[in-house]
Amino acid sequence: MSPNDEPCSDTDLSTVLELERELQTPECRRNRGRLVSLLADDFTEVGASGAVWDKASILDLLSSEDSVEIEVLELSGRAIGTDFALVHWISIRSGMRARRTSLWRRIESGWELVHHQGTPLN
Repeated sequence: MSPNDEPCSDTDLSTVLELERELQTPECRRNRGRLVSLLADDFTEVGASGAVWDKASILDLLSSEDSVEIEVLELSGRAIGTDFALVHWISIRSGMRARRTSLWRRIESGWELVHHQGTPLN
């Protein structure tokens, strides 16, 4: 349960959506310390390529990533429990589109990304 046992509020959802947008910026993706604080220790990702990463492997991948803008479209989220929020959006990166889903978990210090999935779009 969350520190205050209250359901995920509109303010919480706004915060999570801001964090999701932040994660797509080159500044955040190059900032290992920030990424370490945003990604849960048990983080997993299934990318649009089909590759699967954990926290350590995604940190290594992002440290060598080219700084390409990721456009975020149709960003929305909803509470799926007291301490969880589910985010949906579409990314455009280098002309490639993908439908994205992220699961965020509230912990005492704030929000952390637990899982991310990308599915290519035509």
